[in-house]
Formats: sequence, C-alpha cells, structure tokens
Amino acid sequence: MKRPLSRGVSGSVTTLVAAFFVAGTAPAQAQSTAPDAPIVHDAEHYILEAQHAPRWLEEDEAIQRKLDELREKHGHAPNIIHIMWDDTAVGEVGIPEIQAVRGFSTPNINQMADDGINFMRMYSEPACTPTRAAFQTGRYAVRSGMHTVAFPVEYSGMDAEEVTIAEILSDVGYNTAFFGKWHLGDTEFSYAHNQGYDEAFFTPYNQVPSMWVPQAESVNVITGMYPELHGEDKYDIDRSWQPLGTVWTIEGTKDGPSREWGPPPNIENYWDIEAEAQNRTLAFIDKSIEEQKPFFVAYHPILAAFMPDPRQPAKSTANKNLLAEGLVKVDEFVGRLFEHLEEKGIAENTLVVAMADNGPFIHFGPRGMVETLYTGGKGDFTEGGVRVPAFAKWEGVIEPDQIVGDILHVSDLFTTFARLGGATDNIPRDRVIDGVDQTSLFMNGDGFSRRDYVMIYQGPYLAAGVKGRFKRDWKNATPGLSKNEFYDLYTDPREKTGEMIEQFHLKSMFNRQRQRHELWIEKYPNRPDATPGPALTGLENEREETVNIYTAPVDIEKLPFDPMEVREHPIPFVSSDM
Repeated sequence: MKRPLSRGVSGSVTTLVAAFFVAGTAPAQAQSTAPDAPIVHDAEHYILEAQHAPRWLEEDEAIQRKLDELREKHGHAPNIIHIMWDDTAVGEVGIPEIQAVRGFSTPNINQMADDGINFMRMYSEPACTPTRAAFQTGRYAVRSGMHTVAFPVEYSGMDAEEVTIAEILSDVGYNTAFFGKWHLGDTEFSYAHNQGYDEAFFTPYNQVPSMWVPQAESVNVITGMYPELHGEDKYDIDRSWQPLGTVWTIEGTKDGPSREWGPPPNIENYWDIEAEAQNRTLAFIDKSIEEQKPFFVAYHPILAAFMPDPRQPAKSTANKNLLAEGLVKVDEFVGRLFEHLEEKGIAENTLVVAMADNGPFIHFGPRGMVETLYTGGKGDFTEGGVRVPAFAKWEGVIEPDQIVGDILHVSDLFTTFARLGGATDNIPRDRVIDGVDQTSLFMNGDGFSRRDYVMIYQGPYLAAGVKGRFKRDWKNATPGLSKNEFYDLYTDPREKTGEMIEQFHLKSMFNRQRQRHELWIEKYPNRPDATPGPALTGLENEREETVNIYTAPVDIEKLPFDPMEVREHPIPFVSSDM
C-alpha cells in the first residue's frame, strides 16, 4: 500500500441516516486507523443500509462460510480475471438474437453469458479513462480527478496516492498483472507497475496513436503530423507544436525498470500488442499456478486500431467494421482462456468478469457503431452511454443461465473483488469508496444487489442521477423550474419523452439524493484534476524521439513563463473531450 489507512465514519447507522434526512451538517468524522472501521461509501448507500442491514448481515455470514469452504478446498482465495474492452452497446454481445441481424457472432462470450450471469444493468462511466479509473480505485472518476479522457501527449496521470485493486490484493498475497489498454496517464507515477501491479504490459493512451504513423498521413487519415510527406507550407513556422513521436507500449515490474516494448511505432507493431497481451495473460496464469498463489489479472484488450493491419486485409465478419472485427478477436481469446482454465484444473476457483467500458462511439466515431436498446453512446449520460454488456462466470459457484436486472456499477468490482480475495481490510478508510460489495449479487443472483442508485458525471459535472427505475436529467434542467427532466426507465428506456407531472413526486427525492451526495463531497473533497508531470519518462531504453516529448524545444531560461507552472494549470473541460 502507498499509505496507511486513516479515517472512517463514526456513529450508528440510525444517527447517520437521520443526519442525511434533515437540514444541518453531516455527522462528525472520527479518526481511525483500525481495519475494521467502516468503509466510507457515498451517502446514498447508508439509506439502503439502514433498511437492509440485518438481511445483509445474514447473507454475508452465509457467503463467508461458502468462501471459507472454497478456500479450504482449493488451498487459497479465488483467482480473478477481469476483461474490459471498448465502446460496446448492451446487446451487441451475449445476445445472439441481436447479432443475427448485425453480421457477426461471438459464440464464446455468448456461452459465457449462458454459463453464468448476464448483467443487464451494469453502469460504467461515460468514457474510457473515467471507467478505467473507477474500476481501479472503486471511486467515481471525478473523485480521483480522472474524469476526462486522456489523449496523447497528456503530461498527466492517475495520482500515486490513489489505491488500486492491485495494491489491496497484492497485500493479501495475490500475484497481480495488467496487460492491454491502461489509458490512465503517461506520467511515470501513473504507469501500471507503479500503481500496484507485479507485472504490466500496457498502452498509456487510447487507440489514437495507431494513427500516428507515416502511412496514416499518406492516406489522409491524419493531417499535418508528418509535414515532410506533403508539399511545403511556408507558413508552418512552429515545428514544436505537433507531437513528433510517441510510445505505444510500456512494460515493467513492480519496483523494477520500465521499458518501451517492441520496435519503433509502425502499423504492424500496433497489431502485435494484442497478441502479446494475450500470451502474457496465459503465461502469468501458468506462473501463478506454479507458485501456488492466487492471481488477479486484468486483460483489457486494445480491441481495434484506426489503421488496418496490412498483413491481414481480409475481414472476418459480414459486418466488417471496426467494432465487429474487434469483438470477434476478443471472443476468440475468451474461448482460448476458458479452455486454458479447464486444462489447468482451476476453472472452479476462478471468477471471470468480462465487460465493455462505455457505450458505442456513435458521435463522429468509426463506422459500424450503433445504438441498440438504449439512446446515446460514448460520452453521453443517457443509458446508451453508460449501460454496458457485462458477464460473470465462476464454474460451480455462480449458477448458470442467469439474467440479472439489478443495478451495479463498475466501481463495485473493486469492493467485490476485495471481499472475494479477503482484502476488505486493506480498502482505504480516508476517502469515499463508491463501490459497494456485490458478492451477494454474484453468489445469490437476481434481486440481491446492494445498490439502486448511480450518479452520472460528464467530466467534472454531475449530469444525471438514477434511483431504481427513475432518472433525473440535471444537465438540461431549466433553472428555477422543474420541467420534463424525469424519466421512467421501465416505460421509456430510450429516454425519448421526459415527464413532469407524472413524476413531480420524485423532485424532492432526487433533490435529497443530490444534497446527500454533495454534502459528502464537502466532507471528503474530490482530488484535483489528473496530476501533472513530464510524459513518458523513466524508460531505460528511451529513443531520441521519446526524449523530445518531455524536453522543451527551446531554452526555457529565455521564456517569460515557467513551463511547469503552465502544465499545472487545470486543462479546461469541454464536451468534445468525450
């Protein structure tokens, strides 16, 4: 861990809830470093806890007996594998009836849904970086300052003071590894192996750098990055303005060196990243088996690139567009993974969760990404932007063929994985942990969620709130007067017709929900925006192009401003960052 545990919530549940319902200040916080101090959840959680605590306690006791039996049977805590890819609408995978009219099929993921749970109401954050931060920390991305999608070159990243799922599982004896799309910053302190992972092979950015090659300039996929490939522009007098290089993939080990992987960026190298991440995932599993240690591995597929692999011009699907082609490749690995778990004899002690990070990239994105059941996509606060396909399989533990309609949020995986691994005591108590323990939902099935609410942010701004079947649009609400900003997601799942009179009874309820949430932010302030720093430093095999990324192209002593001061100035949030 990178810091000691510190503060917990004091007072009884009854006292706490009363304070949230009436006007006045929140209950005082008592200093505590005890691991049995309560985890600080968002305020709304305590409303549910006050009503259901006796039943939850009974469930937890039965769950713990089951986990103890499994640990005795298998010799250690369960292995955990998390797979998360990009930009996929609910129904695109796991529901073959929809795939039948989309021109592709993912039989292995579909079988995973049949063999376990198909979560029909998994909420993510609206875009890549925020969702990945929420998964790693168990916190809404706005709390860690990672609320906006990172683009190269970012010169910032997830702060070292955040506590990741890898850290808390490492502290109870897990081997931990991350392979694939990290997208949580390009600063050295934000590298995956500096955020708790024993092994890491990761891309610090999204898929945008796949276009940062001369071939993309030559076919006009990008413009101006390689001016030597087009006619001279005599008005182009600042050659330092555009990035002149990048790093696609970094590898490293905890407390060990960092290295750039592969040859300098080229199209073929980008497509090789995925194969390498998959091979490392299986090798890490084998290594952990040999060491007789439980493992946690996050394989987050690259999924796609904006430039095709010239070695494989043929398409695999009738759809033939970027998302379908990428999903088929992920599906092939999912099949390979489950075969591997069976061959190694560890399927009955391994939980596998597979999901997307946000809805489809429908706004100016690649061809072939579409809405399915819900309105909106990547960057939106509507259900199509933040409801994602998600599945869980744990042979012999999770009952097969389940369709679960309960609400859960990606941050819940942090707390749930900690519970399964016996690492709940390592969850920090000095900050809000939005993730709630959903072990009961995983092990008992439909109707056993401990969440009926979600707060949906777009960047640093609270855009909407969900409570059960109802949703309120705060972003487009008319100041001073409630209008048609309320939605019943049972009768209007595509949020096409906001209601007013029919849901006036919800106005004060949503007001209270927001008041409680913002009161808790006052007690536990959000971290400032993603922590700044030099980009892509600390690589022991750095190239000249890499050095130029973090080196000023001029004598900074002759500048009338301090570049470090500029870098630390907050970057303004704009909607196009989504």
